[in-house]
Amino acid sequence: QALSEIEGMGGRGGNLQEMRVRPLAKRRVDMHGFCNPSGFQRSPYLSARGNFASIFQGSSEEGYKAYHADKYDEDKNPNGIINFGTSENKLCFDLMSKRLTQADMNIIDPPLLQYPDWKGHLFLREEVARFLTYYCKAPAPLKAENVASLFLPQVIVLNGCGSLFSALATVLCDPGEAVLIATPFYGGITQSVFLYGNVKLVYVYLDSKITGTSTRPFQLTVEKLEKALQDARAEGVSVKALILLNPQNPLGDIYSLSELRDYLEFAKRHELHVIVDEIYMLSVFDESATFHSVLGMDRLPDPQRTHVMWGITKDFAVSGIRFGTLYTENQDVANAVASLCYFHGVCGPVQHKVAQLLRDRDWINQVYLRANHARLKAAHTYVTDELKTLGVPFLNRNAGFFVWIDFRKYLKTGTFEEELLLWKRFLDNKVLLSCGKAFECGEPGWFRIIFADKTHRLQLGMQRIRKVLEEREQEILAEEKEQPCQSDQDGKADSTDEVIFVSRHQEPTCASSSSLGDLIGLLQQQMRSSDWLQKNTAEQFA
Repeated sequence: QALSEIEGMGGRGGNLQEMRVRPLAKRRVDMHGFCNPSGFQRSPYLSARGNFASIFQGSSEEGYKAYHADKYDEDKNPNGIINFGTSENKLCFDLMSKRLTQADMNIIDPPLLQYPDWKGHLFLREEVARFLTYYCKAPAPLKAENVASLFLPQVIVLNGCGSLFSALATVLCDPGEAVLIATPFYGGITQSVFLYGNVKLVYVYLDSKITGTSTRPFQLTVEKLEKALQDARAEGVSVKALILLNPQNPLGDIYSLSELRDYLEFAKRHELHVIVDEIYMLSVFDESATFHSVLGMDRLPDPQRTHVMWGITKDFAVSGIRFGTLYTENQDVANAVASLCYFHGVCGPVQHKVAQLLRDRDWINQVYLRANHARLKAAHTYVTDELKTLGVPFLNRNAGFFVWIDFRKYLKTGTFEEELLLWKRFLDNKVLLSCGKAFECGEPGWFRIIFADKTHRLQLGMQRIRKVLEEREQEILAEEKEQPCQSDQDGKADSTDEVIFVSRHQEPTCASSSSLGDLIGLLQQQMRSSDWLQKNTAEQFA
C-alpha cells in the first residue's frame, strides 16, 4: 500500500508526509516507525520501490552511520562514539585471527576461483551438516543432500542470514502476504522480509507484565500467537509463516523444549511455515542455561514446514564474514531458495575457510568455546553489576551479546518520542545504544546494550551512560519538586533472577484492581529471587 501510494504521486514530486498507512489493529508493520519522510521529495530517477528504499531508515540506521563517521579509537579518536548498539562479538579477535591464518586455511584450489554450485560447494554443505548434527544434538545425522530426490539440497549456503530471511520470505509468501513475529525482535528482519521481499510483518506484542499464563517478562505464549493471528485474519491479511528467534534477540530468552513444541504445534494447526533462527546457539555462556535446537527434537510436528537457519557471524565472532546456512527437509522450499542463491553466493576461498573452521571440532570445543563463554560471562557480569549499582532494571539472561534494559524511569511522559530523545542524548554523549522502537517493542523506555566488548571500552561506555542517566535523573527530580512525594519504594530496584523492576511500573495490588493471576505471577517472580526470602521476613510482613 505504501509503495502504491508513492507511485501514485507520479511526477508531482510530492512530499511523503502525505503518505498514510492503514494500521492493522496495531499489528501490521508500522511504516512510520522506520521511515523518515520529513522533507523528502520523490526522485524522478527512482522507481516507487527505489524511492521507498531511500527513506527506509530508523534509529538503528541513523546511529550506525553516525558511529562509522566518528568511531572511537583509544589512540586516534578517544572522544569518538563507542558502539554498544551493533550486535557483534569483539572479544575473540585474537583467537579467530590466529585460527583463520593457519596453513590449512590458505589453500587455493582451481575450483575455489571458479563459479561454484550456487547453493554452496558440496564439501562445505557436508561439513555444515556434520556440524549441525553434532552441536544441535540431532537424533539422526543431517544430510547435505537427499539422494532419493534427485540430489535436491537440504543444506544451502548463502552470504548471511539476512539473505536467508529474504529468500525464504520470497519463496514462502506472495507480495502483500505476511509472517508472524513476536516483538521486540531484531530489526534487520524488517529490511530482509519487508523492504526486500515486500512481505508484511504481523506483530505479536509482548510486554513486561507477569500476568495470566505468563511467568516471566516478555514471554511468548500460544495464546498471544493465536490472538495476533486471528486479529490479522479478521483484517483480511493472509499469514503464511511464523519466525522464531532462539536464543531471542534482544531479550536473550532461550525457549524450553516444551515451549518450542507448543509453538510448532500451533503453526501446524494453522498450516504455517516456521522459520527458526538459531544464530546465537553457541553463545549461551552460562552452565545454568541449556539451549535446545529444533533440529535436536525427536519429532518435528510438521517437518515439511520447519526451516532452520544458522551462521558463523555471531557464534564465531566474525561479523565481517558473511555466511549463513539453511537446513530444511522440504525439497520444494530447498529448490526454490537454491534458485535465488545466484544473488547471494559465498566466494570460494571463504567457503574453504569456513569448512576448515567447522571441521576443527577439537579447537572449537577445547579452545574457542571455553574462552568465548568465559569472556562473554565476564563482560556480562561487569555490565549488569554496573546497572545494579545505578539501580537500573534489566532482564537477567545468559545468551547472546546483549542485555535488555528498562530505562522507563528516565522518561517523564513515557512516550516513544521521549525514548528517541533519550537515545539521541546517549549518542550526543558518544555512546550508541539501541532503543526499543528499533525492535518494535510495545512499551517505550526499553533499550538494548551490547556487552561483548573489551574492558576499556565497556568501562568508558558505562561512564558515559552513567553521566546521561544522572543528568536526566536530576532533571526529573527538579521537575517533580513541587509535585506530591511518591512512595519510598518508587524508583528503587529489587533484584530477582528474572528482572529488576521499578515499582512505579507495576500494577497496583489493591483488591479492586488486581486479579488472582496477577498476584500469583508477582509471587512467582519474587520467589525466584535469591535474596527475597531473606529481605522479607515474617516480622517485616507483620
